[in-house]
Formats: sequence, C-alpha cells, structure tokens
Amino acid sequence: MKIALVSPPFVAVPPRGYGGTELVVHELVRGLTAAGHHVTLFATGDSRAPDLRFVYPAPVWPPDPQAEVVHCRHAARAIAREHFDVVHAHTPSMVSFAEGIGAPCVYTLHHAHYDQLTEVYLRRRDVLYVAISARQAQLEPQLDCQIVHHGLDPRSYPLGRGDGDYAAFLGRLAPCKAPELAIAAARAVGISIRIAGEVHPVDATPDWMAVMASALTQPGVLHLGETGGARKARFLGGARALLMPLRWEEPFGLVMIEAMLCGTPVIAYSRGAAPEVVDEGTTGFLVEDEHEMAAVLAQLDRFDRAGCRRRAAARFSSRRMVRDYERVYARAIAGAGILAGGAEESSYAG
Repeated sequence: MKIALVSPPFVAVPPRGYGGTELVVHELVRGLTAAGHHVTLFATGDSRAPDLRFVYPAPVWPPDPQAEVVHCRHAARAIAREHFDVVHAHTPSMVSFAEGIGAPCVYTLHHAHYDQLTEVYLRRRDVLYVAISARQAQLEPQLDCQIVHHGLDPRSYPLGRGDGDYAAFLGRLAPCKAPELAIAAARAVGISIRIAGEVHPVDATPDWMAVMASALTQPGVLHLGETGGARKARFLGGARALLMPLRWEEPFGLVMIEAMLCGTPVIAYSRGAAPEVVDEGTTGFLVEDEHEMAAVLAQLDRFDRAGCRRRAAARFSSRRMVRDYERVYARAIAGAGILAGGAEESSYAG
C-alpha cells in the first residue's frame, strides 16, 4: 500500500522529549515501511522518514490552531495530487480536509473527549475513526470507533534492574496528571522520587502551580525536566515503579507501556485506559488513592521485572500495532470501494 501519515506540526517525529502522538507515528513509519508499504510522512522538517513532506521546518510551539490548519491543508493538497491507497491522520484538522483527497481517510483520536471536536467528527461520517482504548471509545458513543492500542518497539526499552530505588513520574506536569500526588505517595513511605516533565502553564491554574512548585522542593524530590530517547529508557529502567495518579480519563497513557517494557511496574489510579493497559500483579497495580499507591510502592521487592517485560512485549509491540492498523486500512479501503459502487474498485485486495 501507499500510505500517507499526517502528524501534528507541533513536535518532531520522533519526538526529542515530550510527544506521545509523535512517538506512535514514528513507530508506524518504521513498522509499515518494514512491512513493505510505501509511507509518506507529513510532519515538521526536522522529522525523520524515508519520504518526508513539510511546511514548517521546525515544530510550532506552543501549539497554534492556525498552524495546524495550514499544515493539514498543505498535506491534503499534496495527497490529492498523488495516488495514495489510504491516509492516516493523527491531528484533528485533517478530518475537515478528508473530502476530495482521493483516498479513504483513517483518523486516530489521541485526545480526551471534547464536544466541539466530536461535532466536527460527526459531520465527516466517511472517515474511519480509531480509538486508542475501549474506554476512549465508550466516551465517544456517537462515533463507530475501531480500537487499536498503541505499540512500541521493545528493542528501544532494555530490561532495567530498578536498582535506582526511586519512584518515577513521567509526563507533562498538569493537574490532570497529578504529579503532586505521586510525590506525596513516595514521600509517605520514605522513597525518593524523580520527576521527568515540564509544567504546561496552559493546563494549570495559579493555585495549582503554587502547589506544584512547593512539591518539587520537598526532600527526596528531583526534577529532571523533559527527557527522551535512551535517557528516558534508562530513567524508567532504574525506577522502582512508575506512578500514575490520574485525575482524568487518560485515553491511553503511552508512558505506561514504556515503563512496562523496561520491566518497571506501573502503579496507576483505576481510571481511563489504565484498567485495560495494566495486568494486575504482572505489569503493575491499580489503586484508588495516594494511600494505596504508597502501600503498593513500599512492597515491590519481589516484583518479577522480567515477567513484566515479557507480558508488555506480547501485548504492546509496534509489530502488533502495525498489523492492527493494516486491518483498519483494508477496512477503510473496502468501505471506500463500496461507497464508490463496488469493493472491486479498491486497489488493495488485503
């Protein structure tokens, strides 16, 4: 197949630090190419792909909605001039350009539910929508979503020994992620904690910013800033556990499978996709509050890290994700053929 992947214009592919969507897109570029498909990536100019197209030579940060529209319009015009079997979009504005591009469009929702975006999606019933968890799909009952869990290359995440004897938090520092509760849980049982990520002021109130600033200055707390690549894998592999005290319906939580692939258990609140991602007792533990989180954190001395990695690799490899998306692409192509008057008109027979 000839496949167009459209990534947001806000972070490079692969990301240098923060960027979950862009990491997934990177895995798709590599995995689909390895499977014999021709992949064209629409992203920023500092991205990596065999066939890269871009408007912006570097990421537009902070995110600008108008820049997203310009980026997607450019992609749509380029796609319409060529022949693609399928277009896979990872940024919302591309949905509005799906008509007239000459190829069926698959769109993966990487975000929490927003009424305004759902209204946009409902106007484009010809797009095939993909949710990244069953919980996310439940929160979009008006959309008929396929479900494809994220996947990563296990080779990028070596098995760690957890010998740093610290708890880890990795992600943007925002109220919905509750890093201050992760700090409180670790401190309650006398375990140091390392925080990787930066504050996102757009997500935070002044009161919460003050709480977070105070939490980061507590004894036993080390703020690392953003981290990525091999450094991120070493950070996760050295951790006793990854803490995820979720205050929101996390659509997936890519960092959870990153930690699991390193053999590091995830201790997460039972919200969002966490119950789908965490295998209780094997790759992590589901808890209800910071007190339960602290209690589990203190009792991990005999945790089977090798077993954790094996289970994560079996469920969340990039190879499995690519196979799942190949099936989604085939369905989108067949559906487009039916709409055009017959599945036989499709250029892809599966």
